[in-house]
Amino acid sequence: MTHPTVSLKPFMVLRGGDTLPAALHGPVVAIGNFDGVHRGHRAVIGTAIEQARSFGKPALALTFEPHPRAFFRPDEPMFRLTPEPMKLARLAETGLDGAVVLGFDAALAARDAESFVADILVGQLGVAMVVAGFDFHFGKGRSGSPAFLREAGARHGFRVEIVPPLLDEGAQISSSAIRAALAQGRVEQAADMLGAPWEIEAEVIHGDKRGREFGYPTANMRLDPSIQLAHGIYAVTLEIDGARRPGVASFGRRPTFDDGAPRLESFVFDFTGDLYGRRLRVAFHAYLRPELKFDSIEALIAQMDIDSAKARAALGS
Repeated sequence: MTHPTVSLKPFMVLRGGDTLPAALHGPVVAIGNFDGVHRGHRAVIGTAIEQARSFGKPALALTFEPHPRAFFRPDEPMFRLTPEPMKLARLAETGLDGAVVLGFDAALAARDAESFVADILVGQLGVAMVVAGFDFHFGKGRSGSPAFLREAGARHGFRVEIVPPLLDEGAQISSSAIRAALAQGRVEQAADMLGAPWEIEAEVIHGDKRGREFGYPTANMRLDPSIQLAHGIYAVTLEIDGARRPGVASFGRRPTFDDGAPRLESFVFDFTGDLYGRRLRVAFHAYLRPELKFDSIEALIAQMDIDSAKARAALGS
């Protein structure tokens, strides 16, 4: 599958085979997978932007799709915090001038660290400086360590800065730590590491329409099966027509009814309208309770009333 060059003015997205436009020549490059574009990633990106501005150079992110782990372990679905479109949108928000997306395939996986530097960083991008996290490795067998990158920069004539880990109360901020927090329903901790609430984006589909019978019509979404968010009830906001609207959502298998495939069902407070077929972005602000099975519809509705009140309180609405 080929991807066109996409201009998100003033942010530009280039693919591996694209020619670097004149405006982006001699860039300072932040390099990494950047899944989540969390606060640790933003420390790397912020350093690149600061250095680029001081030299009068453009600042770019160099990233990879699919995530290398998905290439090396295709039978183990990976919980992506930010699928590619959302990752690029997050990168655009940082103040970078653009991003170069390298397709991670067998050829790139087999490329040794030296040829990656010589052919891609120097030959293709003509980098003035590379900024990377302390734990970033590249090249066949992960032979391209931060120490190697410094040494290669000295040989090839570009500067290198390695950014130390960003700690939060003594713990390292990382994509893995954020995934673990979400898997346990700790969405507020995940938001602290991300720098913003964790979000998903999906299309609203037709559901069983039971909610409207109970006074709680919901926007139903089927999420990627790799998402490992804890099942339960959440205080959420949904982006509808450019506005953030508060709501309460259930993510899980609906044990009171069918124990089916996991689905996200969101009730938007004080809203009437048809959302079917629209792609909505949902942000998770607070975990309210685990998913439960109720003995009666009346008991379920009573609990939904309680959940709604708690969600409104959590959202300050």
